[in-house]
Amino acid sequence: MKRYNLFPLMALLCLLSFSCSTEQIDEQAHDTASEVAAPQAKQIEIEILELINNYRLSEGQNALQEMNIIKSQAYSHTDYMIAQSNVSHDNFSERSSFLINNAGALNVSENVAYGYSSAESVVNAWINSPGHRDVMLGNFTNFDISAEMDNQGKWYYTNIFIKK
Repeated sequence: MKRYNLFPLMALLCLLSFSCSTEQIDEQAHDTASEVAAPQAKQIEIEILELINNYRLSEGQNALQEMNIIKSQAYSHTDYMIAQSNVSHDNFSERSSFLINNAGALNVSENVAYGYSSAESVVNAWINSPGHRDVMLGNFTNFDISAEMDNQGKWYYTNIFIKK
């Protein structure tokens, strides 16, 4: 076989050896999106977690432990709500699945809120809402929160609870 006949064959072999599939790219992108790093806790977040634990204790429930992997999911969702300018539980099943698979969660719930300017006001709103109160008092072991301000100074909150 002549050399010039081998060149196309070698080029094809190299191309096939070094290409990657879209499935691998999509999986990598999904994994990165699910593993958003959680920022350091803000004072308002610390206060909210303390108020929720104090409320749980006053109602005969156990105090919950913070968990950074939960905060990463809460943070990602809060940023999503700000980008959408809408409070929602969109993509909750993805956050839940991630926490089941990566944090050992058996059960996952969340509360979201918008516009409350203090830890006390958002926790009181959740206490005064039967559905949100039920989540706060649920059979959970861990929780965390993200509180982020949009560019107009309004707070968005995502509070996620898990049972391990």
